[in-house]
Amino acid sequence: MLMQQRLGLKLAQKPVLTQSLRQLVKLLALNKLELKEEISQELNENPVLELASDGMGEASLDEAIAQTAERNGADPSERDGSPDKPEAADAPDGADAFSEIDLGAFFDDYLDPGPRGPAPEVIDKPSFETFLSKPTTLTDHLLWQLSVSAAPTKISAAAEAVIGNLDEDGYLTTDLDEIELESGATPEEVEKALRLVQEMDPLGVGARDLQDCLLIQLRAEDADEGVAGAIVRECWDRIEAGADLDEIAKTLGRPLEHIEIAMDVIRGLDPRPGQRYAVSETRTVEPDVQFVRTPEGFRVVLNEDDMPDLRINRSYRSLLKRGKSTTEVRSYIRDRYNSAIQLLRNIEQRRQTIHGVCDAVVRRQPGFLAEGIDHLRPMMIKDVAEEIGVHPSTVSRAVANKYALTPHGVYELRFFFTEGVQGPSGEAMPLMLLKRKVKKMIEEEDPRKPLTDDKLSQMLRAEGVHVTRRTVAKYREDLNIPSTHRRRRKK
Repeated sequence: MLMQQRLGLKLAQKPVLTQSLRQLVKLLALNKLELKEEISQELNENPVLELASDGMGEASLDEAIAQTAERNGADPSERDGSPDKPEAADAPDGADAFSEIDLGAFFDDYLDPGPRGPAPEVIDKPSFETFLSKPTTLTDHLLWQLSVSAAPTKISAAAEAVIGNLDEDGYLTTDLDEIELESGATPEEVEKALRLVQEMDPLGVGARDLQDCLLIQLRAEDADEGVAGAIVRECWDRIEAGADLDEIAKTLGRPLEHIEIAMDVIRGLDPRPGQRYAVSETRTVEPDVQFVRTPEGFRVVLNEDDMPDLRINRSYRSLLKRGKSTTEVRSYIRDRYNSAIQLLRNIEQRRQTIHGVCDAVVRRQPGFLAEGIDHLRPMMIKDVAEEIGVHPSTVSRAVANKYALTPHGVYELRFFFTEGVQGPSGEAMPLMLLKRKVKKMIEEEDPRKPLTDDKLSQMLRAEGVHVTRRTVAKYREDLNIPSTHRRRRKK
């Protein structure tokens, strides 16, 4: 068979994010405080943008032009637009009055890279942040250990990807196939990288689940082959089901005394090893929207107090209208002008999108707004996206890190989006309310005889909520509630 190389053209369509769309996506994900910071940065970088109360105005521009003409030896009264001189179109030989202005001098503040004279000596001083103490996070601690390890480059890259996919408890939140794609490592290299992370401090990180976490800690103490390891490995389902120690002893063929000692060892292990490096920071929250009660119902009011009121500087706008010069300065002004217009449009688009999403929340959650959290209804992002005619990712960004002031307190906008499960009378019950119900049942249990996950499942089924034991166990873990044995109090 003869192999040949050939060149060919192929037409294809694929989505491309323009600069304007990328900026809109970025702005949409910002909350009010972050948006104010972004606008402040744009004001510093784009001279065409200004606050509505800080405009230079036409008068100051004319004054600057007059000063420039005087520096060039021209009569200020002969500048463009003066009553003593005809319009530029009527000037002899088609002269452009705008070209007579020394715009390079006028825009020195924005175009000049630095002072023309000898640069003064600049002494770098340490910033205030240098003296602030920053707590070490779990990721920082693990990456430091990785940096001093002698792992090969491929395994080190895979280990870094593993560390980047750990949650705050230290558990691995993604499949190893995704780690392979992210790091470009082979399955064998990813397995070695995972073992490398699991040997790091704190012991137990990198586990896929609680059982794996406990076995990692037992392995480090050379106890995984003993009674404690056998209990976690072979009797895990029985432990979750609330089996008593006599049954476990009979299953393993060990004396009850050995089982009791081993269970004390297991109870001393850390089910959430990453929490010792959890950073608790005070976070400033300012509601982005408010749901206001009116005689006609609830309506959405965007919180725009103390938001910068932007506009295009009239001085630069008038410069674009004068003459037909194609100087570097004119090109610079035009680019900055277009950038400012783009920012203003994207801010308005962000505002309309958030308002539309919140309007949908008001229409779909009247019970919550009127009565409280017990009347929250299931609501999916994709359903709201279809209702307002946008992509689900747009809704997801619109509610990210944003808060709403309601008659019942301040809630994150994501709070209103929750899955539904089959509840009593065939109605859908929000997943969040079901978790609250599980938590309440556990809070009201007898601490000497705590409820097992299977018992909780039976109690929920009796109320018309059909969930399995494993589902209840998952809800309990999501709520950071210990297992039955860890909750049991001795008499």
